[in-house]
Amino acid sequence: MDKLTVNDIDLKGKRILVRVDYNVPLDHGGSESKVVDDARIKATLPTLDRLMDQGARIILSAHLGRPGGRPNPKLSLRPVAAKLADLLARPVAFVDDCLGEKVEKTVELLQPGDVMLLENVRFYPGEETNDADFAARLGALAEDWVNDAFGAAHRAHASTRGVAEVISRKGGRCVAGLLVERELNFLVKKLEKPESPFLVILGGAKVSDKIGVIDRLLDKADVLLIGGAMAYTFKLALGLGVGKSLVESDRVKTARQIMEKAQQRGIRFLLPSDHTVAAPTLVAPPDGKGKSVIKFDNPRYNRGADIPDDYEGVDIGLETVACYTKEIESARTVVWNGPMGIFEDARFAGGTVAVAEAVARATAQGTLSIVGGGDSVRALNEAGLGEQVSFMSTGGGASLELLEGKTLPGIEILDSLPAQAEAAG
Repeated sequence: MDKLTVNDIDLKGKRILVRVDYNVPLDHGGSESKVVDDARIKATLPTLDRLMDQGARIILSAHLGRPGGRPNPKLSLRPVAAKLADLLARPVAFVDDCLGEKVEKTVELLQPGDVMLLENVRFYPGEETNDADFAARLGALAEDWVNDAFGAAHRAHASTRGVAEVISRKGGRCVAGLLVERELNFLVKKLEKPESPFLVILGGAKVSDKIGVIDRLLDKADVLLIGGAMAYTFKLALGLGVGKSLVESDRVKTARQIMEKAQQRGIRFLLPSDHTVAAPTLVAPPDGKGKSVIKFDNPRYNRGADIPDDYEGVDIGLETVACYTKEIESARTVVWNGPMGIFEDARFAGGTVAVAEAVARATAQGTLSIVGGGDSVRALNEAGLGEQVSFMSTGGGASLELLEGKTLPGIEILDSLPAQAEAAG
């Protein structure tokens, strides 16, 4: 998966369409909307600096939220353009559309080193359907394409796939930005032959979300540590009591097969030996996205592997924390994806924070630590430990799919290094 990057080609004076991931949280409380967390914007600055240094004319495209293919003022990228201008300490032109005469005239006015940001591409229905006409009109704006939006690289949308095909057909180059290059380096290259002991920490709600990752990493891992609600499906497969804990009953057979496979390969597969539990009460039924509102009362420590009938497991317990911490600190390579409990509730964040602290300590001792996107990254940042691991992915779904060994549409389309260069590297 060796791809050309912005460091490999001459972009001087060219119009470059750059797909970035600026899907950031906004605060609409004041007179003007403001960016709450600029981490994803900052992650693109090395690529933008490189393009500006080369004298490229830079056209940025991005999405924000799920506007459903129509304009939504609350999901406009205008405040993102303002934040980007602050971070770059230079003007960023913003156009309140991503197609049309206004956009084309602004592109014509760009000088070498100038930066402009197009409006939310998801304001058009053709973005998510990868409509050929939408992609063609977007691709007509530029001579070359740079993908620096790893978090959207697993989507075959117009701005992440279709536009690259358009630019390739007219002889343009399609290359990776420096953020995408770094993602591929850690999630692919550094895990081809990980230093042993290789430890994988998996949490989150569902076994079904992680089956592909588990199956692939069982070929390489020495130890798997399981936490979060997914642990209860494995416990159910072992015949243990899970109370009212979240389980996937239709995945019990799969969970049993995974544990058998680990045993056959001599891989230690560890489940929580104790828990924090609480009594759940349904406050609101599942919404359109299948999410319920549940209140948790009477949280308490539960010694032992079984969960009482009227309680739900909401975090790993003290004995499990001690066990997992020891395993993490003795590893040489660590991959972590998914929290150990309902960490959004401070009462049930202890296990996740303890794992984050252990991963940070291991990293300080020379362990290579790779943290998948989404909740694991959020937990690390909230604990103030984001800078104390080797690598945090900017993509939740994309990082999972890459760890599974899947091909990402927005990566596959990039130009590859020549064979001789690959061999030399």
